[in-house]
Amino acid sequence: MEMKKIMTLAVVAATLVSCGGGGGRPNFGDNEYPVVTVGTSSADMQTTYPASIKGVQDVEIRPKVQGFLTQINVKEGQVVAAGQVLFVLDNETYQAQVRQAQASVNAVKQQLNTAKLTYENAKQLHANKVIGDYELQTSKNSYEAVQAQLAQAQAALASAQEALSFCYVKSPAAGVVGTLPFKRGALVSGSNVLTTVSNNSSMEVYFSVTEKEAMALSQKGLESLPAVKLQLADGTIHNHDGKVTKMSGVIDAATGSVQLIAAFANPEKTLKSGGSGTIIVPRTNSAAIIIPQSCVSEVQNKKFVYTVGKDNKVKYTEIKVDAQNDGNNYIVTDGLKTGDKYVTNGITKLSDGMEIVPITPERYQQKINEQAKAMTAGDIVGAMKK
Repeated sequence: MEMKKIMTLAVVAATLVSCGGGGGRPNFGDNEYPVVTVGTSSADMQTTYPASIKGVQDVEIRPKVQGFLTQINVKEGQVVAAGQVLFVLDNETYQAQVRQAQASVNAVKQQLNTAKLTYENAKQLHANKVIGDYELQTSKNSYEAVQAQLAQAQAALASAQEALSFCYVKSPAAGVVGTLPFKRGALVSGSNVLTTVSNNSSMEVYFSVTEKEAMALSQKGLESLPAVKLQLADGTIHNHDGKVTKMSGVIDAATGSVQLIAAFANPEKTLKSGGSGTIIVPRTNSAAIIIPQSCVSEVQNKKFVYTVGKDNKVKYTEIKVDAQNDGNNYIVTDGLKTGDKYVTNGITKLSDGMEIVPITPERYQQKINEQAKAMTAGDIVGAMKK
């Protein structure tokens, strides 16, 4: 028996609550509706933009020469230093070329020594008038020709050594190794990307804004933007706030958008180059008009409220709201101004031009409570049947 009473009271409470919501109202019988006056308050809002994450320095590692991979000295995700050897290519041919070039240098050096001695001797003989100017000049020319041959041989040696060094593929910067698409024994060349080294101590996050927003930023300056947040793909927020540091000077003709870049610290290495997320730009409106969603009706993607005039007649008024909301309230951007009055409950019972008796929301709730106390057993049964 006690359980039946509890269940009955629960049904009555639920019925009254549903009647007091935005869709309906208690049957007061006196045409009274709760009305409030529009005021302003501070509202914390935010704007979100899809974003892509990149390292401050993403370097594609390619070999400068063609060859077979003989060594892979790193693993995916490994942290490497600038100048560290990542890959080694088959270099027997290049080593042979270095040895051959070195031998040529050594041979020319011997010729140079002989040419130098001959020239020095010719100078002495010329001084003693044993030989003439022609013989002296010929000896000098031979000596200078061998000097040129030595320079040429040394250049060939340097070129061979450089080609050999290309077989040792080094990291040009410190960072984290990306994927390793090739295995040992693969034939690779300059057209192949062996891996990517990303400097992820800090990350750059790319996102786009509309041309109108970009013009406003150009006037105020990027420094006017507050610190931004980064929401990751799993819904979590990155531990460190970011700062917008760069804005593209070119408008994308296809989308009409302008690209911005925000810098984020990444000491925990949680951000990965190539990832995606959402940039959150906070903004505060100190004079926002906030109204409950329950007093707004929507027709064909347009939103309406019932405003109340001086003659207590309601008017079906279209409003515009901010795209961001908390699920309970709207921030009105157009259609209402401070001092306007609007109906908060029972809007489905209203029609444009209808005259009402305005009461306060507090009086409205009081009348709901009074009606609940005055309900008879027959009323309860009737409410349960609805």
